[in-house]
Amino acid sequence: MRISIHDIQQMRKQGERIPMLTAYDYPTARLLDEMGVPIILVGDSLGQVVLGYDSTIPVTMEEMLHHTRAVVRGTKRALVVGDMPFMSYQSDVATAMRNAGRFLKEGGAQAVKLEGGQTVAVTVQSLVGSGIPVMGHLGLTPQSVHQLGGYKVQGKSPKAAAQLLRDAQALEQAGAFAIVLESVPSPLSRLVTERVSVPTIGIGAGVHCDGQVQVLYDMMGLFTDFVPRHVKQYARLADVFREAVGRYVQEVREGTFPTAKESFAMDESVLAELAATP
Repeated sequence: MRISIHDIQQMRKQGERIPMLTAYDYPTARLLDEMGVPIILVGDSLGQVVLGYDSTIPVTMEEMLHHTRAVVRGTKRALVVGDMPFMSYQSDVATAMRNAGRFLKEGGAQAVKLEGGQTVAVTVQSLVGSGIPVMGHLGLTPQSVHQLGGYKVQGKSPKAAAQLLRDAQALEQAGAFAIVLESVPSPLSRLVTERVSVPTIGIGAGVHCDGQVQVLYDMMGLFTDFVPRHVKQYARLADVFREAVGRYVQEVREGTFPTAKESFAMDESVLAELAATP
C-alpha cells in the first residue's frame, strides 16, 4: 500500500524524520522505493540534471508527465509528487487545476508541488478542495530565479524572514500537506517549523526541518556541472561511470570484448551445411 499524505503528517507528529529524494526514471525510482524512501519527487530539476537545460524554466508539462509516469511505474510504496513546471499554474486557477489534474490522471502521481506562498494560496486551496494534495515550496524558488537575482539564500533580512513565515502560514491555511524550504537560514527554518503544523522538508535549510530532500544526481555525484553548497555527496558515481566506460572502450579496441562468455554458439552441423551451400 502506498504511503499517503496522512502518513507523512503522522511522521511529523511522531517525531520521525522524513527522507525525500528526486527520481526521474523507472530503475532509479524502483531502487529508492526498495530502500524505503517515503516521498519521491519528480522534480523539475530534471531540466538541468537530465535534459541539460541551464535552469528549470524551459521544462514543459509533457516532459514532466513523461518522467512522472516512469517513476510511478517503478514504485509501489512511495508517495510520488509531481513538480509543476514554470507557467503551468501561475496564470490562473483554471490552468493550475487542469495541469495538476493531469499529474494525477495521466502521470499517476499522488500529489503535486508548486512554488510560492501567499501569491499561490488561493490556487493551493482550490486544488486541495478538488482532491489534489499539494506540497508547497518556499525560500529559493528556482522558477523565480531571475526575479530573485540568482541562486541565493532567502529570508536573511527581517522583512524577508517575516514574509517567508507569512507565506508558510498561508500555505498551511490553504491546505498544503507539507512545505519545502530551500536555501533558508537554519534558525528561520526552525522558527517556521515550530509555527506551522505541517511537515517542513529542507534543502539547504538546516537540521531543524521535519525532513530533508536532495536532488539524487547531486547526492550521488552523477551531475558534475556544479555541486550546490548544501549537497553532501554520498557517492561519486560519475567517476565509476567514467572508469567503466573507459575499460569498455579499451576492451572493444583491443578485441578482448566480447569473449565466449558474452557470445552465442550454434550447431556446427548447421554451420557446415550453410558453408556447403553455393
